[in-house]
Amino acid sequence: MRTRWELLLLPSFFIIFALIVASQFIFLKGSFYKDMGLGRVNDVLEFTNYIRFFSDSFYLKTLWITIKTSALAALFTLVLGFPVAYLIARMRSRWSMILLAGIVVATFVTIVIKVFGIIILFSADGWINKALMALHIVQRPYSIIGNQTGVVVGLMHFTLGFGVLLLYSIIQTIPRSLEEAAQIHGASRLRMHLRILLPLSLPGVTVGTLMIFNMCMGAFTSAALLGGGRVFTLPVLIQRTLMMEVRYSMAGTLAAILLIAVLVINLLSIFLFRRLRAARLVIA
Repeated sequence: MRTRWELLLLPSFFIIFALIVASQFIFLKGSFYKDMGLGRVNDVLEFTNYIRFFSDSFYLKTLWITIKTSALAALFTLVLGFPVAYLIARMRSRWSMILLAGIVVATFVTIVIKVFGIIILFSADGWINKALMALHIVQRPYSIIGNQTGVVVGLMHFTLGFGVLLLYSIIQTIPRSLEEAAQIHGASRLRMHLRILLPLSLPGVTVGTLMIFNMCMGAFTSAALLGGGRVFTLPVLIQRTLMMEVRYSMAGTLAAILLIAVLVINLLSIFLFRRLRAARLVIA
């Protein structure tokens, strides 16, 4: 009789599933009640919080900033991480494992330390500002505190290691022989990347980009520290609404909208990717 070891995973799966569903249900249910002040909540179901969110330009701007900064961070992480992952994946020496181990170790560093490292590097007397002024790129030190650029940089620093590891695993699945065959038949290196490597890695890259985007949408520390109280993303606004303003129902509404926005964007992205892939197959 064959032993089904996968059944051992069921208890932990149901426990995790129950915890996730229970927490989501609590704030989804709480979002339909009106705050009465001082942490008190009305007992009548209504859509007041949702109406207020979609009729208030401040909340809509916060949603847009959250989506924009997360999308930019995911895009730049992909652009910067793909070449690094490709070089490591195609290395034939032991340095590939050393570099990979270094990236793994870097991902273990807490995000708070990473953010403070960014603040030190971009300080007025930091070496980045000194280099920029020495090259006459900027006339005075550039600060990344309190603007969306700093939030994007912080989110990139948060996800870059994970992105490189993810892209490395994707590129490893593509046989090196396909690249060599394309170059033997006269394809340039750029053409090989555009016609061979990119199409074959596109499904994995799409999923990886969505994973990085989802991480950025829920990231709090980078936006809170580098935003400097001037850049509000939904996670930052949820923390402020819950802890400082003690409006539990409105915080639940913001959390529900953040969850719905992430689900909608992911579903639309997967739908568009499938349509584009089907169109390419038909054209081919």
